[in-house]
Amino acid sequence: MSETKAPARASESYILAEGVVALAAGVAWMPATRTLIAADAHLAYEEVVGGALPLWGTDELVARLTLAVRAAGAREIVFLGDIVHGPRMSEGAVRRVREALDQLRAEAEVTLVAGNHEGRSKAFAVLGATVANVERDGWLLVHGDGPAELGRRAIIGHLHPSLRLAAGATAPAFVGSEALVVLPALNPYSSGLDLLSEDFGNAIGLWNVRPRDAHAVVLGGDLLYPFGSLATLRDTLRLAPAGTKLTAWQRRRKLGPG
Repeated sequence: MSETKAPARASESYILAEGVVALAAGVAWMPATRTLIAADAHLAYEEVVGGALPLWGTDELVARLTLAVRAAGAREIVFLGDIVHGPRMSEGAVRRVREALDQLRAEAEVTLVAGNHEGRSKAFAVLGATVANVERDGWLLVHGDGPAELGRRAIIGHLHPSLRLAAGATAPAFVGSEALVVLPALNPYSSGLDLLSEDFGNAIGLWNVRPRDAHAVVLGGDLLYPFGSLATLRDTLRLAPAGTKLTAWQRRRKLGPG
């Protein structure tokens, strides 16, 4: 996408790159292979960080993915790493995670790509078989915590990209380019990296992607709001008067321009 191209209107889907579509459910869709891609689900997050907290997120995420699979007619769900938050779960939480994955397997094939949480936590006993990466329609699907594989088009998670708004609010976002697509975290508890930050720029730079070549698509309610290139968005927000347009977006619960 050109850095000077005006952002498109809000919609329920948006083409991130050739063969990769963002959906308002917070997942990516690859129509050629009928594959849904979900990043950073962090199932049983509440159990790992709070012990006795109920697993609100697990049921919600399963329901969201089930609707997305049925709406798209997906043949496969690829979890792009950090499927669980950690291994320290009660037997009840382990059982619920396994049940959640089995529910999804009743809808479509499920492929589990390992992330750093699986690698560090030895969570394989909960998940069963995982893979380091998979390839679909010419794209490498990998968590994104390891070395960049230059020369290959890749879809990654790990970074939890989000757009920082006024008053400390954040909104999860997709970042797309012809060489790299970064998915938002499916789990709502972590805002992750500000997509306009130096850290995020450095992270995509490892894949030889510049901010001017990558565009942001922000999740807001049941719609996606394309904001144009990261470079243009950064310059626009730098020049915007404090407390004007961003707070108006928040009041209307609308994250897109106009």
